Amino acid sequence: MKLCRAAALLLLALPALGAPPAASPKIADLAFLAGSWVVESGGARVEEQWLCPGPDTMVGMGRTTSVAKGKTVFFEYLRIEARADGLFYVAQPRGGPATEFRLVRLEAGTAVFENLAHDFPKRVVYSKRPDGGLTARVEGDASAPEQAEELRYRPAAAGCR
Repeated sequence: MKLCRAAALLLLALPALGAPPAASPKIADLAFLAGSWVVESGGARVEEQWLCPGPDTMVGMGRTTSVAKGKTVFFEYLRIEARADGLFYVAQPRGGPATEFRLVRLEAGTAVFENLAHDFPKRVVYSKRPDGGLTARVEGDASAPEQAEELRYRPAAAGCR
């Protein structure tokens, strides 16, 4: 009887000891990014598209178009890679050299990638909103003169426009 009581007390105490560490994030945990996203603001149309997660990568791209000029003013190749030491967001603005940001937090539809050694941005944050949209935010730190930028994407209509 004493053994049963001790076992019951131990089971009740386990939650207080802390939960075991969460499993390492997987590419599939970022599936909320998949899709075509668009926002129009200040005379620009910004599009971002992510393919569904593969075994070890997600591939994306972004394009900013000047509505007034009717031409592309910026583009970027994007990918998220699973490596032995974590998940990495890799950006290649204008197809140039890659800049890598390590996933530092993933919870309930929000992913935070960080590279504190980079000038700007130091952080890239994606959050899925309750309305079905996706917010992308880039930010620096207190020493960075650049202001944070936030894009509030909505799902893009199917097909080309």
